Amino acid sequence: MNSNETTQPLIKLNGVGKAYQHFELSDVDLTLEPGCVMGFIGPNGAGKSTTIRLIMGLVQADRGDVEVLGVPMPEQMAAAKRDIGFASEDMRLFKNGTLAWHMNFMRRIYPGWDDNYAQVLLKRFDLRPEQKLKGFSHGQRVKAGLLLALARRPRLLVLDEPTTGLDPVARKEVLNELLEVLADESRAVLFSSHNTQDVEQLSDTITFIDRGRIIDSQDKETFLDKWRRVRFRAAAEIREEDLTGVVEFHHRGQLGSVITDRFEPAMTERLTHLGAEVQGVEPMTLEEIFVAEVEASREEVLL
Repeated sequence: MNSNETTQPLIKLNGVGKAYQHFELSDVDLTLEPGCVMGFIGPNGAGKSTTIRLIMGLVQADRGDVEVLGVPMPEQMAAAKRDIGFASEDMRLFKNGTLAWHMNFMRRIYPGWDDNYAQVLLKRFDLRPEQKLKGFSHGQRVKAGLLLALARRPRLLVLDEPTTGLDPVARKEVLNELLEVLADESRAVLFSSHNTQDVEQLSDTITFIDRGRIIDSQDKETFLDKWRRVRFRAAAEIREEDLTGVVEFHHRGQLGSVITDRFEPAMTERLTHLGAEVQGVEPMTLEEIFVAEVEASREEVLL
């Protein structure tokens, strides 16, 4: 691996658009650097899968540029896919083949296949290589697909809803293994999901997508540090226009709350100056932040 490979973005989308009859991906800019784990969050139908198909070279953008591992997609997808590992909750493997058959198949195709690591994953995931895939449970199939992706030691790992439908034990096994993989700073991971808890646990960068548009993208700590819910009590009327950095505002009767994405102590000072009694400043979960972002974005579209 040369020095250029370790510094250039592993994914770079610039002004990418893709239109279908009832959906359009609009002007998507997305950059994933080596060593980063990007949580790609959006509701069903938001454009996550379309973006992943563009990254994997399965469809061609109508406009804009898609570059993965330093090469344009889909023009050079054969070269790029040698170093991309893909896992999804709905991967279709050969149901009449054993897991050992699938492992041998991958070993012949990918020179980076790591037999020792594959054996470790078999034990950690409690999988039987001699068993046919048609006898696997949903959770076992997901873990098998992840094993086949991870044992290749790819530079880029693309995960599309990998924990959907898993029982709590299987989900923990998958997440624990991913946490170990993520310790390698030369690799990068795109983790697409609508499960914000999994994303919050694994990711260091968060990108929100809704209705085909990227609505925000920052490092996780910035989201968690800056977003706050401020609860207050005030007999006099307080208006949203009296405050800055407001994403969501409610004031009914004497009770009110403000959600802000730019929290500073000056906000509580301002509320006190307006005659309010600040009752609490609460951190927000990534799920709460995502919902607030989506609602605010949709309101802007309607205005």
